[in-house]
Amino acid sequence: MEDPDWAAYAAAQPVPITTTDILGQNLQALTQIVDSQQQMFDRQLEWLRRSQVSFKMPKMTKDDDPEAYIEAFERHAPMTGLLQD
Repeated sequence: MEDPDWAAYAAAQPVPITTTDILGQNLQALTQIVDSQQQMFDRQLEWLRRSQVSFKMPKMTKDDDPEAYIEAFERHAPMTGLLQD
């Protein structure tokens, strides 16, 4: 194996990295992470909305307790968006 040319390494000047460069790289990485998390959150929220809307209240029958049915409806209504301000 040949010895490396140490003179070439000694003459090489390192590229200075400033604090601004490092902060810029960190900011770019964090921005990508936040964007990715926002996309995941949006997908999860859409999935949640679809699953809530797909839940349908069964029709009240003559055997159902009216108070219990109304209470169940009041709990279900906000999930489906029926109670919008």
